[in-house]
Amino acid sequence: MARNSHRAGNDRGLINVAIARFSAIGDVAMTVPVVYSLCHTYPDITFVFVTRRTMAPIFVNPPANLKVVGIDLKTDYVGIAGMRRLAAELRTDYDIDFFIDLHDVLRTRMLRIFLRLKGIKSKILHKGKAHKHALTRRFRKRLLPLVSQRSRYREAFFKAGLPVNNSFNGLYGGKAKSSPDLFAAITGPKADGEKWVGVAPFAAHRGKIYPVEKMEAALDLISNACPGVRFFFFGGGGDEQTVLERVAGKYDRSVSLAGKKYGFATELALINHLDAMITMDSANMHLASIASVPTVSIWGATHPYCGFKGWRQDDDDIVQLPMTCRPCSVFGSKPCHRGDYQCLTAISPDAIAMRVIDKIR
Repeated sequence: MARNSHRAGNDRGLINVAIARFSAIGDVAMTVPVVYSLCHTYPDITFVFVTRRTMAPIFVNPPANLKVVGIDLKTDYVGIAGMRRLAAELRTDYDIDFFIDLHDVLRTRMLRIFLRLKGIKSKILHKGKAHKHALTRRFRKRLLPLVSQRSRYREAFFKAGLPVNNSFNGLYGGKAKSSPDLFAAITGPKADGEKWVGVAPFAAHRGKIYPVEKMEAALDLISNACPGVRFFFFGGGGDEQTVLERVAGKYDRSVSLAGKKYGFATELALINHLDAMITMDSANMHLASIASVPTVSIWGATHPYCGFKGWRQDDDDIVQLPMTCRPCSVFGSKPCHRGDYQCLTAISPDAIAMRVIDKIR
């Protein structure tokens, strides 16, 4: 059927809309509540979400009108030629008639240019860099909450003429649970009365990592207060894997998933069965939140005011210190002005343990 005849039946004039967000894991996870709601709001439009191939499995139980396209930016779509080819494929394979850029980096800017040359319009994410700078600068800090990242995503769709009705209710549908068969490679189903707690103590930058010895102290408090609790440790390979395997060995029947590469679909299915999750301001915080798990998050150099709080995360579950130098960075990547990272080291293990204990008792 001809493209124009399709358009005639759609009062918004859109049939196939492409969306791009390539990284990072947490940012891609934050698109899920908005994109799923978008799909539910406009069931007559097909949405094509383009991301890195490794992140495509985050989109568990997608709406029927969502196509997630995972690509390899290091081998198959490199540089200008790669973005030109991607633009051509979006047109020929998916017949897109609009593009929404939720990343606004060099790659996606090139993609916009190639699509515009073929008459395909686009809208972009507004990052709010000036406000973030005012919030994180060392002096004359403007300590006011900014628009959340999810709201920025919704704003981009609104500018495209697609206001979003929030309908997302978790990857597994509210109180529903994933099948234990999905994580059978890690562990069997949860026993009656058993409490499971996830622990993800690492992050991409030093300014977002709680000292491991203090995290162990918090876990000791939780274990002593709730005998029989099982801990599941999440992290990457290398040093993280070594540390987490050692810590997991301290607690009966606890499991370290670090470095095992089970994949997002398997780990999210397990996370969905946790009673609580302990994370930093990290990707695992966002993955746990969209899996509908109560998440106790620890914040150091960063701050929830930057707009990166977990989906539906309770403010009472945020552990942080009221220091005038915070936040000093949006992503926790800048060196500590004080040199001692007191924003993290001064957080008491009790403050973490008590929040978790309240959830699992």
